[in-house]
Amino acid sequence: QLQASGGGLVQAGGSLRLSCAASGRTISMYTRGWFRQAPGKEREFVAAIGGYGGVTDYADSVKGRFTISRDNAKNTVDLQMNSLKPEDTAVYYCAARGNSQVVTTARLYRYWGQGTQVTVSS
Repeated sequence: QLQASGGGLVQAGGSLRLSCAASGRTISMYTRGWFRQAPGKEREFVAAIGGYGGVTDYADSVKGRFTISRDNAKNTVDLQMNSLKPEDTAVYYCAARGNSQVVTTARLYRYWGQGTQVTVSS
């Protein structure tokens, strides 16, 4: 089970830190990802980090602004979001794969948490 937290309302240019905690089973070696879905749009990839933390991938739209990190001892993955823009407004979902390979396709992630709303005002 994955539990996302940290969403909220922030002004453009501000920062938020999302966190995703895993419980119920140890998935410390699984790839973890963040996706988002804005109203009327499809769910899109944001960032992912490999099972051992050495491989990361980001959507072009967030590169240089967002940073994904993980703490395997705590079974958590964080998404630090800086320089937020109104177009970052969406429900953010955390997810986990069943292996340590980094991919950007949502259907390849087995476990999903509930979403957390991020709203960036202009």
